[in-house]
Amino acid sequence: MKPLDALQQSLHKRVLVELRGGRSFRGLLDAFDQHLNLVLSSAEEVVNDVVTPHPGLTLLRGDSVVYISP
Repeated sequence: MKPLDALQQSLHKRVLVELRGGRSFRGLLDAFDQHLNLVLSSAEEVVNDVVTPHPGLTLLRGDSVVYISP
């Protein structure tokens, strides 16, 4: 299985995205592209166990993504 195939299977499901700098986002994966740019809906940002909701859509740039976990 290729990495983008795994992302395809995670579409419209909750994922955890770890970013450079220690930031994390949880939310529904609505879209992605070949550069790993991600669009999350109903996202929450998690920094040092503090959860901040982000209503609407959240765009995460692929060059800052460390990993994506279903």
